[in-house]
Amino acid sequence: MSIVRPLAFPEAVPMPELAFSRRAALRGLGATGLLAAVAGCGVPAAYVPEGRRQGPDRSEPDQSVAFSNWPLYIDTDEEDETRRPTLEAFSEQSGIEVRYTEEINDNDEFFGKISPALMNRQDTGHDLAVVSDWMAARFVHLGWAQKMDRSAQPNVARHLDPQLRSPAFDDGRLHTVPWQSGITGIAYNRKALGREIKSVKDLWQPDLAGKVTLFSGLDESFALLMQGNGVDVTAWTETDFHRMCDQVESMVKKRHIRRFTGNDYTSDLSKGDVLACQAYSGDAIQLQADNPDIEFVVPEEGAELWAESLLVPNLARHKANAEALIDYYYSPEVAAELAASVNYVCPVPAAREVLAGSEDEETAALAENPLIFPDDEMRKRLVVARDISSTERRSLAKRWNAIVGL
Repeated sequence: MSIVRPLAFPEAVPMPELAFSRRAALRGLGATGLLAAVAGCGVPAAYVPEGRRQGPDRSEPDQSVAFSNWPLYIDTDEEDETRRPTLEAFSEQSGIEVRYTEEINDNDEFFGKISPALMNRQDTGHDLAVVSDWMAARFVHLGWAQKMDRSAQPNVARHLDPQLRSPAFDDGRLHTVPWQSGITGIAYNRKALGREIKSVKDLWQPDLAGKVTLFSGLDESFALLMQGNGVDVTAWTETDFHRMCDQVESMVKKRHIRRFTGNDYTSDLSKGDVLACQAYSGDAIQLQADNPDIEFVVPEEGAELWAESLLVPNLARHKANAEALIDYYYSPEVAAELAASVNYVCPVPAAREVLAGSEDEETAALAENPLIFPDDEMRKRLVVARDISSTERRSLAKRWNAIVGL
């Protein structure tokens, strides 16, 4: 796995290193705080009004699009991993060349890479990028993501998962569109533990002392832990947050929590160093393939449904081409091909029927996997959490990082 590097932003504060995860990234002071500081030093105000975000679109004369994504987050050819079948098919159908790069290893790092250009009203060189929704919220709040032309995206309008259509930071998903989705829940070794886990509160039972890990990243951790206290995470308060922190801090002092992790939690669980942990649904599928005793649970109190979303940065030179590529991936047939490869929650429910009709038994079985297509019962317990605002982040991150040891 890659290593999380310090935020690549002018005079960034050095940050500790953790194992790479698409969902796990350190926040600390955060780029938003740094933006505020830089804005006071003669740099133009960060926010860009809607009418000033789009530049000349060269999509028609220049049939290309620059698409930045995370590693291992797209389908590849089984015999040649450098080939990406769905992208190749898009280019063949549309005539648009896709310049695809796997350059995003950390949300803050990528933000730091392109934010100087965005602050100075310059083209970033990126037409399309995938970031976690908490980071997408930052782009939207700053006015750094362009409003998409939904009339040119009939597949998105028709097929986007209803539960992902209107996050608090982007009502109607006019500036962002989910690439893939997932669930933060609990993974545990049922055989080794000798009992079932149904609730977040089950993590605090004495037989799990020293055998539990939690995510170190604030944005990855807080929602599930609050839900364990019965909090409505669509409208949580700072009081709810500090109550959760008091609980976790108490468990740290008792040495009940073994450690706080990045994506390396999978190794701890596989080796038996821990028996239960916060986990992502996409990882759980591979963990279960390697060890059928490992189970993934959406707790009785509920779990967080999150997304990593596509956005078009301000002044992108090929906005129309980027919108066309997004809509292409919302065709159920293409979404099914992608889902079969990456095994995250598919944001296109209609892709389930496509997979179910596959002649390949293993592929058809994916249609019945609730970690790719959550069933109705599971969906009742899934919610999209309210994101942490820029005004909240500094104090809340300080409290959380002190507990985690960052």
